[in-house]
Amino acid sequence: MPETLRIDLSGSPHEIGVQHGRLLASQIKSQISVYDAMFKKTSNMDWAAVKIIAQDYAVTLQRLTPEIYSEMEGIAEGSRLDILDIVTLNCRSEIALGMFSDGCTSLGWARSDGVFLAQNWDWTARVKDNVAIMSIDQPGKPKIFMVNEAGLVGKIGFNSSSVGVCMNAIRAKPADSSKIPFHVAARLCLEASSTASAIKRLQALGGIASAQHLLLADPTGPISMELSPRGDSYISPDEDGIVCHTNHLIENRHVDERPWLSGSPIRLDRARMLTAKLAKSGVAVDDNILRKEIFSDTFNSPQAICCQENPERPIETRSRTLFCIVMKLVQGQRPTAEVVMGMPGTSDEGPVLSMG
Repeated sequence: MPETLRIDLSGSPHEIGVQHGRLLASQIKSQISVYDAMFKKTSNMDWAAVKIIAQDYAVTLQRLTPEIYSEMEGIAEGSRLDILDIVTLNCRSEIALGMFSDGCTSLGWARSDGVFLAQNWDWTARVKDNVAIMSIDQPGKPKIFMVNEAGLVGKIGFNSSSVGVCMNAIRAKPADSSKIPFHVAARLCLEASSTASAIKRLQALGGIASAQHLLLADPTGPISMELSPRGDSYISPDEDGIVCHTNHLIENRHVDERPWLSGSPIRLDRARMLTAKLAKSGVAVDDNILRKEIFSDTFNSPQAICCQENPERPIETRSRTLFCIVMKLVQGQRPTAEVVMGMPGTSDEGPVLSMG
């Protein structure tokens, strides 16, 4: 398995963007190529047509999150691309109303020894070489650590204030270009000093542009956020301190959700069962145990927690688990995470990488 890219960014929003764009220019261009093919397959639009839709999101980002838009301008400058190329990448969850097939299983677990926040990220293997472990150091803000797609401003990770973010894609209508895109929302959460302040900021900005799920946590515990442009729902942990989520809405009924991944309810039930079993066993839980007992699970393959490619799907939308991340957030201690690239528990599993 090729060595995972690691990049460290710092400075003003524009400077951070320029560094990002220069260091990952070839990967960003590869991402555009992958998503161009995906848009053509799922919505009969080429990249030029999708960029026209992205113009409305660009206006929204300039108005609501000018610093993040400045960072996107820097990414465009550094990679020698058009700003709308970068906006389009960051709005890919909104454009075409989520006609994508990325899975993902996430969980948050508040325990006496700390809070675990973890997930498998399932997506097309065509982007695996464009994933980087990234740190972002900004004056006056917590330092961010992410496992990120080249060209995006926000994804899965945590910050030096022990706020962590996981995500699950949802396919539902409508999308609203007057609100902030999903990956920008993830970035804003990673700039917060607590889950409460992250939620407050998203609400103050008017919510997000598409129906999606963010699993947010800090040392006080996790909170499952089913977000949508028409209203949000929040799911608290169960009696064991656990909350799990996959790729369908559990409580949010504000939007029109279309059936798309038949394995999502099965994965959710499976994750709940496996975590409950671990909780009742009394065994010491750590990153390795979570990977071994939950995120390596292949029940109902290929739509398993450890997702395998379905050869019956078009190559443009065929998904598999690309990495597993387990974060630990403890009051008064430095937050940490372990990342395994590839499918955990298989011959595809890469070495354990540390973050933080």
